[in-house]
This record gives sequence, structure tokens and C-alpha cells, in this order.
Amino acid sequence: MPQVNWLAVLAAALVSFLLGGLWYSALFAKAWQGLVGMTDERMKSGNKALTFGGAFVLSLIASAVFAMFLGPKVSLGFGAAAGFGAGLCWVATSFGINDLFEQRPLQLTLINGGYHTLQFTVMGAILGAWH
Repeated sequence: MPQVNWLAVLAAALVSFLLGGLWYSALFAKAWQGLVGMTDERMKSGNKALTFGGAFVLSLIASAVFAMFLGPKVSLGFGAAAGFGAGLCWVATSFGINDLFEQRPLQLTLINGGYHTLQFTVMGAILGAWH
């Protein structure tokens, strides 16, 4: 296993998690809810510990594996650029493929893909800056 700065991984995961909270609440909550058919009542009825705990664990896994992918000698600029590329060209395009076959609206692809593009850009910047 490559050398990994676990504090940077934790920080990147935490920032990613917080960014998701901002993205899907203050910025795009109503649009996202409408596009996926999520009601306020359904959101309130879900298992919050599972949802938020699971989201953080998945962010932690993504951050750890991305840190291994980037390696120990990455810079802030390269980390951010690699994160942007991974978010836009791997994650967002994968959402796009699924959304095309599921006949989901482009706006949903842009919301979800935009979050993951920003998420990996920020993760990469943190991992690159803190090596």
C-alpha cells in the first residue's frame, strides 16, 4: 500500500461530506428532490444514522483510494486537476450514462455530476496540499 497521509484523507472526506450537505440542501435541495421524486416526508422518515454515517464512510473510502491513486508526491495543483478530471470525466460521465438509459433529466445529471466533480477537485486539492 502506498504511503498515505491518513489525516489528509480524513480531512478530505470530512470536507467532501460537508460539501455534499451544502450541495444537496442549501444549493440544490428542491431541484434535486423534484427530479428524483423525493418528498420532505420521505426524507424525514429515513434512517439518518445509516444515511449520514454511510455517506461519510463512502466519502472516507473514496478519499483513501484517491490518495493512493495520487501517490505521496502530489502537489495541490496536480491534486486539484486530477480530482477535477476524475470527478468530471469518470464519475459525472458514469452518472450521465446511467441517466441516459434511465431517461432521467439532464438537470439531475448536472446536479449529481457537478457535486462529484467539485467533491473530487476539493479532495485532490486537500490531499495534494497536505502530503
